[in-house]
Amino acid sequence: MSSPISFEVVKRASGSMARAGIIHTPHGDIETPAFVTVGTKGTVKSLKSEDLKDLVEAQVAIANTYHLYLQPGHETIKEAGGIHKFANLDLPLMTDSGGFQVFSLGAAFGKGVTKFAAGEVEEDAKPIVHGLNVYSKTLAESHGKLCVIDEEGVTFTSHHDGSMHRFTAERSIEIQHAIGADIIVAFDECTSPSADYDYQREAMDRTHRWAKRSIMAHKQNYEALKKQGLYGVVQGGRFLDLRKESAQTLAEMDFDGFGIGGSFSKKDLGDALKVVNENLPEEKPRHLLGIGEPVDIMEGVQLGCDTFDCVAPTRIARTGTIYEHKREGIVKTNLRNAEYQRDFSRVDEGCDCFVCERYTKAYLSHLLRSGEILGGHLASIHNLYTIVNFTKKLRESILTGHIL
Repeated sequence: MSSPISFEVVKRASGSMARAGIIHTPHGDIETPAFVTVGTKGTVKSLKSEDLKDLVEAQVAIANTYHLYLQPGHETIKEAGGIHKFANLDLPLMTDSGGFQVFSLGAAFGKGVTKFAAGEVEEDAKPIVHGLNVYSKTLAESHGKLCVIDEEGVTFTSHHDGSMHRFTAERSIEIQHAIGADIIVAFDECTSPSADYDYQREAMDRTHRWAKRSIMAHKQNYEALKKQGLYGVVQGGRFLDLRKESAQTLAEMDFDGFGIGGSFSKKDLGDALKVVNENLPEEKPRHLLGIGEPVDIMEGVQLGCDTFDCVAPTRIARTGTIYEHKREGIVKTNLRNAEYQRDFSRVDEGCDCFVCERYTKAYLSHLLRSGEILGGHLASIHNLYTIVNFTKKLRESILTGHIL
Protein backbone atom coordinates (compact mmCIF):
# COMPACT_ATOMS: atom_id res chain seq x y z
CA MET A 1 0.00 0.00 0.00
CA SER A 2 1.32 3.44 -0.91
CA SER A 3 1.65 5.93 1.92
CA PRO A 4 -0.88 8.78 2.25
CA ILE A 5 2.12 11.06 2.88
CA SER A 6 4.69 11.72 0.17
CA PHE A 7 7.44 14.27 -0.34
CA GLU A 8 9.09 15.73 -3.41
CA VAL A 9 12.11 17.99 -3.53
CA VAL A 10 11.43 20.81 -5.98
CA LYS A 11 14.82 22.52 -5.78
CA ARG A 12 18.03 22.26 -3.80
CA ALA A 13 20.05 25.31 -2.85
CA SER A 14 23.66 25.58 -3.91
CA GLY A 15 26.13 26.05 -1.11
CA SER A 16 23.95 24.65 1.67
CA MET A 17 21.69 21.70 2.53
CA ALA A 18 18.55 23.82 2.04
CA ARG A 19 15.81 22.50 -0.20
CA ALA A 20 12.33 23.56 -1.29
CA GLY A 21 9.79 20.78 -1.44
CA ILE A 22 6.16 19.73 -1.18
CA ILE A 23 4.67 17.34 1.38
CA HIS A 24 1.49 15.80 -0.04
CA THR A 25 -1.14 14.90 2.58
CA PRO A 26 -4.81 13.83 2.47
CA HIS A 27 -5.85 17.36 3.51
CA GLY A 28 -3.66 19.27 1.09
CA ASP A 29 -0.08 20.08 0.18
CA ILE A 30 2.51 21.71 2.43
CA GLU A 31 5.05 23.79 0.53
CA THR A 32 8.34 23.61 2.40
CA PRO A 33 10.19 25.08 4.18
CA ALA A 34 7.10 25.75 6.31
CA PHE A 35 6.29 26.85 9.84
CA VAL A 36 3.76 24.62 11.60
CA THR A 37 1.42 26.56 13.88
CA VAL A 38 0.93 25.00 17.31
CA GLY A 39 -2.67 24.15 18.21
CA THR A 40 -1.96 22.24 21.41
CA LYS A 41 -5.55 21.42 22.37
CA GLY A 42 -6.99 21.50 18.87
CA THR A 43 -6.90 25.29 18.85
CA VAL A 44 -4.28 27.98 18.39
CA LYS A 45 -5.00 30.06 21.48
CA SER A 46 -7.50 32.89 20.78
CA LEU A 47 -7.65 32.18 17.02
CA LYS A 48 -10.51 30.70 14.98
CA SER A 49 -9.70 28.12 12.33
CA GLU A 50 -10.65 30.73 9.72
CA ASP A 51 -8.05 33.10 11.19
CA LEU A 52 -5.35 30.50 10.62
CA LYS A 53 -6.07 30.18 6.91
CA ASP A 54 -7.25 33.69 6.04
CA LEU A 55 -5.20 35.97 8.32
CA VAL A 56 -2.13 33.95 9.33
CA GLU A 57 -1.91 32.09 5.97
CA ALA A 58 -0.87 28.92 7.78
CA GLN A 59 -0.48 25.76 5.73
CA VAL A 60 -0.36 23.24 8.58
CA ALA A 61 -0.86 22.93 12.34
CA ILE A 62 0.22 20.50 15.08
CA ALA A 63 -1.84 19.35 18.07
CA ASN A 64 -0.69 17.68 21.27
CA THR A 65 -1.53 14.03 21.90
CA TYR A 66 -1.07 14.24 25.67
CA HIS A 67 -3.43 17.19 26.11
CA LEU A 68 -6.12 15.91 23.75
CA TYR A 69 -5.99 12.51 25.44
CA LEU A 70 -6.69 14.10 28.82
CA GLN A 71 -9.23 16.59 27.53
CA PRO A 72 -11.67 16.08 25.79
CA GLY A 73 -10.40 12.51 25.26
CA HIS A 74 -9.44 10.80 22.01
CA GLU A 75 -12.67 8.77 22.00
CA THR A 76 -14.69 11.99 21.86
CA ILE A 77 -12.61 13.28 18.95
CA LYS A 78 -12.98 9.97 17.10
CA GLU A 79 -16.74 10.01 17.64
CA ALA A 80 -16.83 13.53 16.17
CA GLY A 81 -15.18 12.25 12.99
CA GLY A 82 -11.57 13.12 13.79
CA ILE A 83 -9.70 16.27 14.70
CA HIS A 84 -10.31 18.01 11.36
CA LYS A 85 -14.09 17.87 11.79
CA PHE A 86 -14.07 18.29 15.55
CA ALA A 87 -12.00 21.49 15.41
CA ASN A 88 -13.17 22.71 11.98
CA LEU A 89 -9.56 22.66 10.78
CA ASP A 90 -9.51 22.22 7.02
CA LEU A 91 -5.76 21.98 6.55
CA PRO A 92 -3.04 19.35 7.05
CA LEU A 93 -2.58 18.45 10.71
CA MET A 94 0.10 16.73 12.76
CA THR A 95 0.06 15.29 16.26
CA ASP A 96 3.11 14.67 18.41
CA SER A 97 3.52 11.42 20.30
CA GLY A 98 3.16 12.67 23.86
CA GLY A 99 6.86 11.86 24.29
CA PHE A 100 7.79 15.44 25.07
CA GLN A 101 5.52 15.22 28.10
CA VAL A 102 7.80 12.44 29.35
CA PHE A 103 10.49 15.10 29.33
CA SER A 104 8.46 17.95 30.79
CA LEU A 105 6.73 15.91 33.49
CA GLY A 106 9.83 13.96 34.44
CA ALA A 107 13.44 15.13 34.51
CA ALA A 108 12.62 18.70 33.50
CA PHE A 109 9.50 19.27 35.60
CA GLY A 110 9.59 22.62 37.37
CA LYS A 111 13.19 23.37 36.36
CA GLY A 112 12.60 25.86 33.57
CA VAL A 113 14.18 23.54 31.00
CA THR A 114 12.88 23.70 27.43
CA LYS A 115 14.34 22.67 24.08
CA PHE A 116 17.53 24.58 24.80
CA ALA A 117 19.92 24.01 27.68
CA ALA A 118 19.66 25.83 31.00
CA GLY A 119 20.79 29.42 30.81
CA GLU A 120 19.55 29.72 27.22
CA VAL A 121 15.85 29.94 27.99
CA GLU A 122 14.07 33.19 27.20
CA GLU A 123 13.67 35.35 30.29
CA ASP A 124 9.91 35.53 29.79
CA ALA A 125 9.52 31.82 29.08
CA LYS A 126 7.12 29.81 31.19
CA PRO A 127 8.64 27.10 33.40
CA ILE A 128 7.51 24.32 31.08
CA VAL A 129 6.40 24.51 27.47
CA HIS A 130 2.91 23.45 26.37
CA GLY A 131 1.49 24.85 29.61
CA LEU A 132 2.62 22.06 31.93
CA ASN A 133 3.48 24.43 34.76
CA VAL A 134 1.01 23.29 37.40
CA TYR A 135 2.89 21.99 40.43
CA SER A 136 1.29 20.20 43.33
CA LYS A 137 3.52 19.46 46.30
CA THR A 138 1.03 16.86 47.51
CA LEU A 139 1.12 15.05 44.16
CA ALA A 140 4.88 15.21 43.95
CA GLU A 141 5.26 13.76 47.44
CA SER A 142 2.63 11.06 46.97
CA HIS A 143 3.97 9.78 43.65
CA GLY A 144 7.63 10.69 44.00
CA LYS A 145 7.75 11.89 40.39
CA LEU A 146 4.99 13.04 38.10
CA CYS A 147 6.15 10.40 35.62
CA VAL A 148 8.09 7.15 35.74
CA ILE A 149 9.82 5.82 32.62
CA ASP A 150 10.42 2.10 32.11
CA GLU A 151 11.17 -0.17 29.17
CA GLU A 152 7.53 -0.60 28.22
CA GLY A 153 6.43 3.02 28.47
CA VAL A 154 5.58 5.83 30.87
CA THR A 155 3.31 6.03 33.89
CA PHE A 156 2.32 9.60 34.69
CA THR A 157 -0.14 11.70 36.63
CA SER A 158 -2.50 14.15 34.97
CA HIS A 159 -1.67 17.78 35.64
CA HIS A 160 -5.45 18.36 35.75
CA ASP A 161 -6.47 16.12 38.64
CA GLY A 162 -3.55 13.88 39.62
CA SER A 163 -5.11 10.74 38.13
CA MET A 164 -2.69 8.05 36.97
CA HIS A 165 -2.24 7.18 33.29
CA ARG A 166 -0.04 4.97 31.13
CA PHE A 167 1.46 5.60 27.69
CA THR A 168 3.25 2.93 25.69
CA ALA A 169 4.31 3.09 22.05
CA GLU A 170 1.21 1.13 21.11
CA ARG A 171 -1.08 3.30 23.23
CA SER A 172 0.32 6.53 21.80
CA ILE A 173 -0.28 5.30 18.25
CA GLU A 174 -3.77 4.11 19.16
CA ILE A 175 -4.63 7.55 20.55
CA GLN A 176 -3.19 9.31 17.51
CA HIS A 177 -5.18 7.02 15.22
CA ALA A 178 -8.34 8.10 17.04
CA ILE A 179 -7.43 11.80 16.84
CA GLY A 180 -6.93 11.39 13.09
CA ALA A 181 -4.20 13.86 12.08
CA ASP A 182 -2.53 13.44 8.68
CA ILE A 183 0.94 13.00 10.21
CA ILE A 184 1.50 11.19 13.49
CA VAL A 185 4.72 10.64 15.43
CA ALA A 186 6.32 7.55 16.95
CA PHE A 187 6.54 7.46 20.74
CA ASP A 188 9.90 8.72 21.99
CA GLU A 189 11.72 9.83 25.11
CA CYS A 190 12.90 13.43 25.03
CA THR A 191 15.71 13.88 27.53
CA SER A 192 16.90 16.88 29.49
CA PRO A 193 19.83 18.76 27.91
CA SER A 194 21.70 18.21 31.17
CA ALA A 195 21.47 14.40 30.97
CA ASP A 196 24.86 12.68 30.77
CA TYR A 197 26.12 10.54 27.90
CA ASP A 198 25.14 7.20 29.43
CA TYR A 199 21.55 8.26 30.01
CA GLN A 200 21.29 9.88 26.57
CA ARG A 201 22.34 6.56 25.02
CA GLU A 202 19.92 4.62 27.20
CA ALA A 203 17.05 6.92 26.24
CA MET A 204 18.04 6.87 22.56
CA ASP A 205 18.15 3.08 22.43
CA ARG A 206 14.77 2.95 24.16
CA THR A 207 13.38 5.44 21.64
CA HIS A 208 14.58 3.17 18.81
CA ARG A 209 12.83 0.17 20.36
CA TRP A 210 9.68 2.22 20.81
CA ALA A 211 10.00 3.36 17.17
CA LYS A 212 9.85 -0.25 15.95
CA ARG A 213 6.84 -0.89 18.17
CA SER A 214 5.15 2.28 16.89
CA ILE A 215 5.59 1.10 13.29
CA MET A 216 4.10 -2.29 14.12
CA ALA A 217 1.14 -0.69 15.91
CA HIS A 218 0.53 1.61 12.95
CA LYS A 219 0.70 -1.17 10.39
CA GLN A 220 -1.87 -3.21 12.31
CA ASN A 221 -4.53 -0.56 11.68
CA TYR A 222 -5.39 -0.82 7.98
CA GLU A 223 -7.77 2.15 7.99
CA ALA A 224 -5.18 4.42 9.62
CA LEU A 225 -2.53 3.30 7.11
CA LYS A 226 -4.69 4.73 4.33
CA LYS A 227 -5.07 8.15 5.97
CA GLN A 228 -2.07 8.81 8.22
CA GLY A 229 1.70 8.93 7.75
CA LEU A 230 4.14 8.11 10.55
CA TYR A 231 7.31 10.01 11.51
CA GLY A 232 10.16 8.65 13.61
CA VAL A 233 12.05 10.88 16.05
CA VAL A 234 15.83 11.27 16.13
CA GLN A 235 17.27 11.61 19.63
CA GLY A 236 20.76 11.60 21.15
CA GLY A 237 20.92 14.91 23.01
CA ARG A 238 23.97 17.08 22.40
CA PHE A 239 26.25 14.16 21.55
CA LEU A 240 27.00 14.07 17.82
CA ASP A 241 27.93 10.38 17.69
CA LEU A 242 24.56 9.50 19.24
CA ARG A 243 22.72 11.85 16.87
CA LYS A 244 24.41 10.20 13.89
CA GLU A 245 23.65 6.72 15.18
CA SER A 246 20.02 7.62 15.84
CA ALA A 247 19.57 9.08 12.35
CA GLN A 248 21.16 6.05 10.71
CA THR A 249 19.09 3.62 12.78
CA LEU A 250 15.77 5.35 12.07
CA ALA A 251 16.64 5.81 8.39
CA GLU A 252 16.54 2.03 8.04
CA MET A 253 12.99 1.89 9.41
CA ASP A 254 9.79 2.29 7.42
CA PHE A 255 8.87 5.88 8.31
CA ASP A 256 7.24 8.48 6.07
CA GLY A 257 9.35 11.28 7.51
CA PHE A 258 11.40 12.22 10.53
CA GLY A 259 11.22 14.50 13.51
CA ILE A 260 14.40 15.82 15.10
CA GLY A 261 13.70 15.87 18.79
CA GLY A 262 15.40 16.26 22.11
CA SER A 263 17.16 19.25 23.55
CA PHE A 264 20.09 21.28 22.35
CA SER A 265 22.60 23.87 23.35
CA LYS A 266 22.22 26.89 21.07
CA LYS A 267 25.84 26.52 19.99
CA ASP A 268 25.41 22.79 19.34
CA LEU A 269 22.19 23.03 17.31
CA GLY A 270 23.91 23.51 13.95
CA ASP A 271 26.36 20.65 14.35
CA ALA A 272 23.58 18.33 15.50
CA LEU A 273 21.31 19.18 12.58
CA LYS A 274 24.13 18.77 10.08
CA VAL A 275 25.10 15.31 11.24
CA VAL A 276 21.46 14.21 11.50
CA ASN A 277 20.34 15.45 8.08
CA GLU A 278 23.44 14.07 6.38
CA ASN A 279 22.27 10.65 7.54
CA LEU A 280 18.51 10.86 6.95
CA PRO A 281 17.02 9.90 3.56
CA GLU A 282 16.94 12.74 1.04
CA GLU A 283 13.52 11.71 -0.24
CA LYS A 284 11.70 12.08 3.08
CA PRO A 285 10.71 15.24 5.01
CA ARG A 286 12.42 16.38 8.22
CA HIS A 287 10.66 18.26 11.00
CA LEU A 288 12.53 20.16 13.72
CA LEU A 289 10.38 19.69 16.80
CA GLY A 290 9.67 22.58 19.14
CA ILE A 291 12.15 25.14 17.80
CA GLY A 292 10.99 28.09 15.74
CA GLU A 293 12.61 31.45 16.42
CA PRO A 294 13.58 33.20 13.16
CA VAL A 295 17.34 32.68 13.61
CA ASP A 296 16.79 29.00 14.43
CA ILE A 297 14.50 28.49 11.42
CA MET A 298 17.11 30.10 9.16
CA GLU A 299 19.81 27.78 10.48
CA GLY A 300 17.51 24.77 10.29
CA VAL A 301 16.62 25.47 6.65
CA GLN A 302 20.28 25.91 5.72
CA LEU A 303 20.98 22.53 7.30
CA GLY A 304 18.22 20.62 5.53
CA CYS A 305 15.13 20.85 7.75
CA ASP A 306 11.77 21.22 6.02
CA THR A 307 9.23 22.08 8.73
CA PHE A 308 9.32 23.68 12.18
CA ASP A 309 6.95 24.21 15.11
CA CYS A 310 7.18 26.36 18.22
CA VAL A 311 4.80 27.81 20.82
CA ALA A 312 6.84 31.02 21.14
CA PRO A 313 4.98 33.26 18.65
CA THR A 314 1.64 33.01 20.46
CA ARG A 315 3.07 32.65 23.96
CA ILE A 316 5.04 35.88 23.81
CA ALA A 317 2.11 37.59 22.05
CA ARG A 318 -0.17 36.93 25.01
CA THR A 319 2.32 38.61 27.34
CA GLY A 320 2.68 41.67 25.12
CA THR A 321 5.68 40.95 22.88
CA ILE A 322 5.52 41.18 19.10
CA TYR A 323 7.95 40.41 16.32
CA GLU A 324 9.03 43.55 14.49
CA HIS A 325 11.03 43.96 11.29
CA LYS A 326 14.12 46.11 11.81
CA ARG A 327 17.23 46.72 9.74
CA GLU A 328 19.06 44.06 11.77
CA GLY A 329 16.29 41.52 11.20
CA ILE A 330 13.21 40.40 13.14
CA VAL A 331 13.42 41.58 16.75
CA LYS A 332 11.13 41.32 19.77
CA THR A 333 9.30 44.42 20.98
CA ASN A 334 7.38 44.52 24.27
CA LEU A 335 4.37 46.74 23.61
CA ARG A 336 3.52 46.88 27.31
CA ASN A 337 6.44 49.27 27.79
CA ALA A 338 5.40 52.86 28.50
CA GLU A 339 7.15 54.24 25.42
CA TYR A 340 4.50 52.71 23.15
CA GLN A 341 1.46 54.25 24.87
CA ARG A 342 1.53 57.21 22.47
CA ASP A 343 3.25 55.55 19.52
CA PHE A 344 0.72 55.94 16.70
CA SER A 345 2.83 54.19 14.07
CA ARG A 346 1.81 50.86 12.61
CA VAL A 347 2.34 47.81 14.81
CA ASP A 348 5.14 46.79 12.46
CA GLU A 349 6.12 49.02 9.54
CA GLY A 350 7.69 46.03 7.77
CA CYS A 351 4.59 43.83 7.87
CA ASP A 352 1.46 43.75 5.71
CA CYS A 353 -0.68 41.50 7.90
CA PHE A 354 -4.30 42.20 8.87
CA VAL A 355 -3.21 43.71 12.20
CA CYS A 356 -0.51 46.00 10.84
CA GLU A 357 -2.79 47.35 8.13
CA ARG A 358 -5.37 48.45 10.70
CA TYR A 359 -3.88 49.09 14.14
CA THR A 360 -1.18 51.14 15.85
CA LYS A 361 1.33 50.30 18.52
CA ALA A 362 -0.50 52.66 20.88
CA TYR A 363 -3.81 50.83 20.51
CA LEU A 364 -2.29 47.38 20.85
CA SER A 365 -0.27 48.62 23.84
CA HIS A 366 -3.50 49.84 25.43
CA LEU A 367 -5.19 46.47 24.92
CA LEU A 368 -2.25 44.52 26.30
CA ARG A 369 -1.64 46.79 29.28
CA SER A 370 -5.32 46.70 30.24
CA GLY A 371 -5.61 42.94 29.92
CA GLU A 372 -8.11 42.99 27.06
CA ILE A 373 -8.47 39.63 25.31
CA LEU A 374 -8.33 41.34 21.93
CA GLY A 375 -4.72 42.35 22.61
CA GLY A 376 -3.44 38.79 22.75
CA HIS A 377 -5.61 37.85 19.77
CA LEU A 378 -4.23 40.58 17.51
CA ALA A 379 -0.63 40.11 18.68
CA SER A 380 -0.91 36.35 18.04
CA ILE A 381 -2.18 36.90 14.50
CA HIS A 382 0.70 39.26 13.77
CA ASN A 383 3.41 37.05 15.31
CA LEU A 384 2.21 33.92 13.54
CA TYR A 385 1.87 35.72 10.23
CA THR A 386 5.41 37.03 10.66
CA ILE A 387 6.94 33.60 11.31
CA VAL A 388 4.82 31.77 8.72
CA ASN A 389 5.74 34.27 6.01
CA PHE A 390 9.38 34.54 7.11
CA THR A 391 9.63 30.80 6.43
CA LYS A 392 7.76 31.15 3.12
CA LYS A 393 10.30 33.76 2.02
CA LEU A 394 13.11 31.32 2.75
CA ARG A 395 11.39 28.93 0.36
CA GLU A 396 11.17 31.68 -2.26
CA SER A 397 14.89 32.39 -1.84
CA ILE A 398 15.70 28.75 -2.55
CA LEU A 399 13.44 28.68 -5.61
CA THR A 400 14.93 31.87 -7.03
CA GLY A 401 18.50 30.77 -6.38
CA HIS A 402 19.36 33.40 -3.78
CA ILE A 403 21.91 32.46 -1.13
CA LEU A 404 20.35 32.05 2.31
